[in-house]
Amino acid sequence: MPDPATAGRTMPPIMARGTPPLVPLGYGKFVRADRVYALLPLEGPERGDGRRTLVHVEGIDDPIVASRSEGAIAEDLAEALGQESPRGKRGPIGIPGQEHLF
Repeated sequence: MPDPATAGRTMPPIMARGTPPLVPLGYGKFVRADRVYALLPLEGPERGDGRRTLVHVEGIDDPIVASRSEGAIAEDLAEALGQESPRGKRGPIGIPGQEHLF
């Protein structure tokens, strides 16, 4: 029999906190989205052979070398953290008055 003192009360659902989404860096490397604090694009002779961006991650002393571009990683980070993309909202790309091919 229900307790009359608690009748009409509801308990809020208690949910375990999930781990933040993982962001792909390329070649099977992933990092937690909430731990990335800096992206540094590689230029010149440092760039090449799967080396495009240095990703600085909280708790790891040396940066991780990513094969994806800084922009692509930043887009995925923003989406994973529920923020607006650094380049603005994604939308249809094209020239006004020109038909989209894909």
